[in-house]
Amino acid sequence: MGLVTYDLRDRVAWIGLDRPDKRNAVSDALFAALAAAIARAQAEARAIVLHGHGPAFCAGLDLAEHRARDPAAVFHHSRGWHRGLAALRGGPIPAVAALHGAVIGGGLEIACACHLRVADASAFFALPEAARGIYVGGGASVHLARLIGAARMADMMLTGRVLTAEEAERAGLVTYLVPEGAAADKAGALAARIAALPELSVLGILHALPRIQDMAEADGLFVESLTAALAQSGAAAAEGVERFLAGRAERLTVKDPSP
Repeated sequence: MGLVTYDLRDRVAWIGLDRPDKRNAVSDALFAALAAAIARAQAEARAIVLHGHGPAFCAGLDLAEHRARDPAAVFHHSRGWHRGLAALRGGPIPAVAALHGAVIGGGLEIACACHLRVADASAFFALPEAARGIYVGGGASVHLARLIGAARMADMMLTGRVLTAEEAERAGLVTYLVPEGAAADKAGALAARIAALPELSVLGILHALPRIQDMAEADGLFVESLTAALAQSGAAAAEGVERFLAGRAERLTVKDPSP
């Protein structure tokens, strides 16, 4: 049995963590297989759905491999996760995480590297590293803290607090909350919709928007203007505007367009 599954459906690459007997705990081999699947998807797809096989999305780092590492090895292991997840977060196509069951530790860090997160009602979120005498190493200090705030993240780490799917949605961690068993279908519908978007618009959303958050106001507004000009230069912009003016564009409604 492989550690990661890969299925290309139209323009969407479905990548599945496939170590269900270990609740998809991330070994070095699984992380390497995940990185390879992400690179493949970015070469041939327009969007990614990342999900987990079995009872959980991902129960975190495989600590059986971690016990023998000295501090230098831990440092380089952490930096390897940073590089691998940066390739997903900063890649050319969006990724949607379909979350169910345990989303813990390193599994939460993988979910945070995706651009959208869909959780079903069974999902729960935790950071038990401090109770194990360790610290997060896959980017949570930056990326999870930006999503939910450093104070809430500290609460999870210090007290062992577990967030339900509903609490995670209220905290801004989960983008969509769906009934149990429906996360994959919802993530697939969103990914298919995203895959049809013009590439230049997606480029701005993936690469300009997160950088603008780290800029001074004047710099951010300048980059916004440059990104708007770049997007407008594509043929898809002219087609989209004409479609709207001709009354052929999809009407905006409060109802979610991706069931």
